[in-house]
Amino acid sequence: MVDKLTLSDAQWRERLTPEEYDVLRRHGTERPGSGCFLGTKTPGTYVCAGCGNPLFKAGTKFESGTGWPSFTQPLSGADSVTEISDRSHGMVRTEVRCARCDGHLGHVFPDGPPPTGQRYCMNSVAMKHVEEGQPLELVRA
Repeated sequence: MVDKLTLSDAQWRERLTPEEYDVLRRHGTERPGSGCFLGTKTPGTYVCAGCGNPLFKAGTKFESGTGWPSFTQPLSGADSVTEISDRSHGMVRTEVRCARCDGHLGHVFPDGPPPTGQRYCMNSVAMKHVEEGQPLELVRA
């Protein structure tokens, strides 16, 4: 079971950049094509920008053509992400959140490539990349 990180709104505002706060805490979305992780192929792990929780291995990333970094699957187990029904903006989608801090990461769609058929469409600003061989460190309260 993941060790939850719960902070006040003021604490989140203090820790995050305005862009990170908008996406992670207010469920915003970066403009398509603007994310720093589009086209990157560096081995490693993508972690939550808010709390450092490991989310995706770089090897599951693929070019979806949508303008956002996409992955076929999160890290295994329930400690990486949670999925929640999202009926905002007149659509029915599945929101993806960090399992540790509940930060909004993006959405998952059933139109991805094999082996999962899933497309985890994430906001670059909601993640950080930790290169392979570097330690994964969780942010503490």
